[in-house]
Amino acid sequence: MSLASALGFIPARKVRYAFVALGDITQEAMLPGVAHTGNSEVVAFVTGDPEKSQGIGRQYGVTESYGYEQFGELIASGKIDAIYIATPNWRHAEFAIPALEAGIHVLVEKPLEVSAAKCREILDVAERSSAKLMVAYRLHFEPATLATIDLIRSGKLGTLLTFTSTFTQMVSPENHRAGSGIEAGPIFDMGPYPVNAARYVFGSEPTEVVSAVGVRHPEAGLGDFDDTVAVTLRFPGDRLAQFVLSYVGNTLDTYTVVGTKGSMEVNPGYMYGKSLAHTVTIGESKTHETFKNTDHFGGELRYFSDCILNDRDPEPDGEEGYADVRVLEGIVEALKTGSPVRLEPLTRVRRIDPEAQRQSLRAKASPELVNTSNPGKGKDKVPKN
Repeated sequence: MSLASALGFIPARKVRYAFVALGDITQEAMLPGVAHTGNSEVVAFVTGDPEKSQGIGRQYGVTESYGYEQFGELIASGKIDAIYIATPNWRHAEFAIPALEAGIHVLVEKPLEVSAAKCREILDVAERSSAKLMVAYRLHFEPATLATIDLIRSGKLGTLLTFTSTFTQMVSPENHRAGSGIEAGPIFDMGPYPVNAARYVFGSEPTEVVSAVGVRHPEAGLGDFDDTVAVTLRFPGDRLAQFVLSYVGNTLDTYTVVGTKGSMEVNPGYMYGKSLAHTVTIGESKTHETFKNTDHFGGELRYFSDCILNDRDPEPDGEEGYADVRVLEGIVEALKTGSPVRLEPLTRVRRIDPEAQRQSLRAKASPELVNTSNPGKGKDKVPKN
């Protein structure tokens, strides 16, 4: 062991990853973030486009490439410790389940899957596996989000009443999501952000989808799904969460929390590639704070690798992914029926621990990870899977 490793400046070994699917989020965000982790390396790609794999492989020094049909060969090869899954949402179980069965750790993009039943299949396998499962909730490691949780838990906003959010982006008809049905539409693609935010703001699970209203704009040229959706959720304690999602609106990602003593607006609230910011009002006193831009993707990858290397259970685990998908599934049902949908009771004991997340990111991390980074070349990046 080198002196630097012995002193804890670099990890004794790195977790070897295969990245499954080479779409935008892999190329623009996760691959650039690997260099900031210090404990992770990419050794293989899994893709349906060998030519793309060769080009990206030259850029990142990755020579191993497998087709989707060769995935079983890869996980049996002994060449990898973990995978990162960034396929379309409805193909997550296809790769997560055999990897977990083979003892390969899995970091999967949100949503965990597109149905509660599929999520349960993944969770059942994860329960029996020696491997770890984490859902890529990158905002669980982001400074503005952690500060939001700190403020809410401090009680300074008083008794919380409402959560409201608007999350919109323009999606081109040429984008693969435009022709892939409701599973690729805004509910599953963007919905995890406000649903997850409302859950960590209120610290509880919604009991009912009170209403869900969808609109289709033919001029947008999108597929057979509602391109704009408005949702109301009921939480215990007479608290309400309302949000709008859209594939045809100018980019906006913001949420507001209102309590009996104060309120907080987070704007921007979900994107990467730009600093997130708070405006906090306590009584009549108003303050504004902008947080340093950080590499969300390098942060979550470093955290997951740290959990693997030190045998710790990751916080945004499979059940966290299931907790959101059960709500998204309820929204889809409410859209179909035009009626409220009661959600099955769920007790989620584990919540974000802001200080633990901060400590994990500070420990042996590169400056780019904890201060500022440039995935996406400095442009505002709206989340997309």
